[in-house]
Amino acid sequence: MWARSFLRLTLAGLAVQWCAVGFVTAQQEVASYRLTLDEAIRRGLQTHLRVHTAQARVEELAGTRERARAALLPRARLETSVTLQNRNLAALGISVPGIPIPEVVGPFSLYDVRASAEHPLLDLRAYHTWRATEKLQAAAEQNFQQTRDQIVSFVATLYLNAQAAGARVEAARARVATAEELLRLARERHGAGVATGVDVLRAEVELADARQRLLEVQTAEQRALLLLARNIGLRPGTAIELAEALQFEPLEQPEPAHVVTAALDTRADYRALLEQRAALQQEREASRARRWPRLWLGGNYGGLGRTVADLRGTGALQATLVLALFDPDRGGEQAEIEARLRALDAQITDRQREIEQEVREALLMLESAAAEVRVAEEGLRLAARELELALERFAAGVAGNLEVVSAQSTLARARENHILAIARHREAKMALAQAVGGTERNYSWYLGTSEEPKP
Repeated sequence: MWARSFLRLTLAGLAVQWCAVGFVTAQQEVASYRLTLDEAIRRGLQTHLRVHTAQARVEELAGTRERARAALLPRARLETSVTLQNRNLAALGISVPGIPIPEVVGPFSLYDVRASAEHPLLDLRAYHTWRATEKLQAAAEQNFQQTRDQIVSFVATLYLNAQAAGARVEAARARVATAEELLRLARERHGAGVATGVDVLRAEVELADARQRLLEVQTAEQRALLLLARNIGLRPGTAIELAEALQFEPLEQPEPAHVVTAALDTRADYRALLEQRAALQQEREASRARRWPRLWLGGNYGGLGRTVADLRGTGALQATLVLALFDPDRGGEQAEIEARLRALDAQITDRQREIEQEVREALLMLESAAAEVRVAEEGLRLAARELELALERFAAGVAGNLEVVSAQSTLARARENHILAIARHREAKMALAQAVGGTERNYSWYLGTSEEPKP
């Protein structure tokens, strides 16, 4: 009996603990995370795989540069050896006619403690190879910055999509509230005998449609927030609350020629191509330097003796001059480098045209989106006024609620057009930021959260 009671108490305790854990977990999932755009971008830069891959490439080329630089620096080492050996004199051809000597002598010991060093005095090929690795590292750093700029633009776009989804939810809720008010008014007038059952039914259909739309946009908002959380390193179960709502921030239209010039000076991907070209030029100089002599200076000093007590100082100083007399591989290497330079020059020219196209396209989108916002704001104002007048006419008994339902649909379209216009304007500003370059530094200026761009 007591065993059964103990088992029941144990199971009850486990059940309570399980419920408590579930409650805590639910509370953690319900707890919302208030997220700003700056915080989202910071998290995206910290966690995105592409950023870590590009950073690893920079670190790898930093190591390659250090290895190339080491070929220009002196090297020193300390060696010590103890040898116990014997020698076959006959095999070495050592003999004395008429005097018998043993064929094998030994064993005997040999101690050698020696410090040696060498230093390249002239090695132009190693020098230009080192300079090439410097340029390659600089190109990798520019590619790393370009990756960061792309992640900033990507996360900002996800945040913008979530903002637009949130704005659609608010618009849908406003439509539901208006539909509920219309249904209440229709029922009151039907009860008073001044409205027909069709008016009540039409109001109920409008409310059902508005609630259906609200469910759709709420689902879309949650999906947008899930995608945002996934790309900034948050758990998918984290409830996110956006700290910034979707709003229109005008941006002065810059001069296209000035923006194109600034983009060529700023774009990290374009600067990376220039650094790659500089690296190829250094590789070409290194190939040409293969025909020039190389000079090393080296030496050693240490103690040599049969025993440690017999160590005597010995050393050597040596200069080595190497001159390539016949090097058939150099011509093929230079042909490869020249071909790569021509291909890279064509790529740089094409990238210049691409940058100008992206800048002018972004400016065109920005101007068009700003005009769309102005038109959408006017349409939203007129649609709101139309719904207000329709409600007044229905309340006064001058007309049925068909006009109200039609005005509600018009207002819903106007709200959607307004949201789309603001979203397009912000997308155009981010496209311009990415086309000009320096997105990580200046995205807040393009989006209107800072007063001036950073240098």
